[in-house]
Amino acid sequence: MTTANSAPVTITLTTNNQTSGWQQDKTLQISNEGIAIYLEQDSQFRLRKIQMAARSIEKLGVAHAQLAGDDWDEASQWAFALGFSCVNKLESITFCGAAELVERLNNKLAVYAWSRDLTNQTPAELYPLKLAELTSNYIKNLAPAHVKTRLIQGKALQDEQWQGIYNVGKGSVNEPCLLELDFNPSNDENTPVAACLVGKGITFDSGGYSIKSSAGMFDMKCDMGGAAVVAGALALAIKQGLAQRVKLYLCCAENMISNDAYKLGDIITYKNGVTCEVANTDAEGRLVLADGLLAASETGAPLIIDAATLTGAAVLATGGDYSALFSLDPAAAAKAHNAAKASNEALWQLPLEPWHQDKCPSVFAETANSRTQKGGGAGGASNAAGFLSRFVNNEGAGWLHFDLAAAYNADATSLWAAGATGLGIATIADLISTP
Repeated sequence: MTTANSAPVTITLTTNNQTSGWQQDKTLQISNEGIAIYLEQDSQFRLRKIQMAARSIEKLGVAHAQLAGDDWDEASQWAFALGFSCVNKLESITFCGAAELVERLNNKLAVYAWSRDLTNQTPAELYPLKLAELTSNYIKNLAPAHVKTRLIQGKALQDEQWQGIYNVGKGSVNEPCLLELDFNPSNDENTPVAACLVGKGITFDSGGYSIKSSAGMFDMKCDMGGAAVVAGALALAIKQGLAQRVKLYLCCAENMISNDAYKLGDIITYKNGVTCEVANTDAEGRLVLADGLLAASETGAPLIIDAATLTGAAVLATGGDYSALFSLDPAAAAKAHNAAKASNEALWQLPLEPWHQDKCPSVFAETANSRTQKGGGAGGASNAAGFLSRFVNNEGAGWLHFDLAAAYNADATSLWAAGATGLGIATIADLISTP
């Protein structure tokens, strides 16, 4: 067997023991020919076990995995890819099978690698305008004839009434911005927008004056994970032949403390007239997403999807193993569940009703952005989704909110390396690809 800094290691998948002695019946069976992943026929949680095996193989020091044999189908190869890939090793896999299958998996792996690497970058490398620039360049390169972008930054945000992004980001030396990216394969300006994607792009979150602890702040480079996921979803859909018009909105800012920073008790008046009292400057994600949802709603798109690393409450509820889904539209939620199942991505719907809008009351404004209890109090993830629902049209018809509890791992687990996971990309790409 070869390991780091050497030739690729051949990895086979089998339902037959490849060795005898102490390795017999072990999931990983190592020989001079390579490594076999042994699973019994009809093994329960098969894909999960493959992903765990891949994580173990990577930790052996294998630099490049070459999958081989007839037992690898598309789902099992992708499960292996998710487990094996890690920082500095995001595309170190050779897939097997028909040329069309290999191309599809390589395209998917490339998008996930781009999105995960984007999320893993340091706050010094990835400030708001840089996030917008890298995203614009990447997606333009995929379809240069069909992509147009518009960037609104700094004081221009206030002039155009994108008050959430402006207020959250005004305390940083790095200007906040709103990126609008229009993928229009028809190149006809009159073509209806079929779907809008909105991503939270907080490139660093100190918590503002509701400052986080050092431990709580350490991984906050990942707070733009929602932007990376929706951008990745659009990129993947384009690679897979997306044929309808989709707009992408990234709400980009740094949440910092300075003499210009927004404060507790400030009131933000949004473009639709909703007034919001700032009860917690660390509940900033929903403040910037509100602008993105308003912009998306202006297009009249029948499908609006936002994604964000929004609440610790969603992580507590799901254990960080699932993305949390919120919707006021049962039909749209059902489509999301079907897309997640087809993509083998874990998704769990949490409660959301119209009355969740009233869960963060304010004496001085129509709503507050949170409550003053730790973590926003009970039901924090649903209350955040309720806040967002104020900024979509048609009583939430066609709107899906993904709270990305599984987007990033501070430490390695049995399934994932430390860092961004990219979970949600395939599900959202599927949703925007279906007329």
